[in-house]
This record gives sequence, structure tokens and C-alpha cells, in this order.
Amino acid sequence: MKQYQQEIKWGVIFSIAMLVWMVIERVAGLHDDMIDKHVIYTNGFAIVAIAVYVFALRSIRNNRPAPYTYKEAFISGVIISLVVAVLSPLTQWITHTFITPNFFDNMIAYTVSSGQATLEEAQAYFNFSSYVLQSVIFAFVMGVITTAIVAIFIRQKPH
Repeated sequence: MKQYQQEIKWGVIFSIAMLVWMVIERVAGLHDDMIDKHVIYTNGFAIVAIAVYVFALRSIRNNRPAPYTYKEAFISGVIISLVVAVLSPLTQWITHTFITPNFFDNMIAYTVSSGQATLEEAQAYFNFSSYVLQSVIFAFVMGVITTAIVAIFIRQKPH
């Protein structure tokens, strides 16, 4: 476990960054008054997510003996992704309990009123259980994809 302290730390940092992003979205009105713009602006977190993975893998590389191979960088990123996925239910709970407790109701109302879904479809999609499942899967899959790309640029070739 001690050998993965850095990866665990960065997984926690990523989760905190996600919570900060949720606060920003909420304050910006993307969870209520401007909910129609949510689907566009929420994707901006991808920039933050990529930046966290770059900083994480660079930090880990700089604290390990050279060379830091693609495989080592990839493994580090996968571990970070696992930490983020494991923490996802907690971050979802914090988000929907404290940061934006009316998000699901607001999103259901908007989706139905805009004709994008029936009430039943919207309720089936916009609920805590659905979002927890989505966040766990998405966090891991996107983390691994991001890692696969970032590791190309972070690796060090043997001398």
C-alpha cells in the first residue's frame, strides 16, 4: 500500500477537484437557472481532469528513479483511476446531498419540459443510483483512456 501512496493522494486530489467543479457549476447556475446549458459546460471538467492526470503522473515520475517507463506510468494512472472510481459514490453523495440537493428534480423538470424525455424516462436516468453507477464506470474508463495518452508524454526512455 505504501508504494501506491502517491497514486492514492492524486486520486483524492482528483475527487476534490470534481467537488470544487460541482460547486462552481452550482454557483454559476448550471444546476438550476441555466440548467439548459449544463450539458455543454459540464464537459469543461475534461480540461481539469486531464490536467490533474498530467500533474499526477509528472509528480509520481519525479519521485521515482529514472527511467519511468510507459508501463509504470500507465499502472500509476490506472491506480489513480481506481481510487477515483472507488471514491465516486462518496463524491456523488456529497454533491447531491450538500452542494446541489435539487439537481435531480431540476434536471427531470427541464428534460421533461423541453421534450427530451418522458417523466418516467427522466426519473429513471436522473437519480442517485443511476449517477453513482455512471460515475464509477465513467471515472474508471475515462481515467484509463486519459492515462494511456498522458503516459506517452510522461514516460522516460531508458538511457
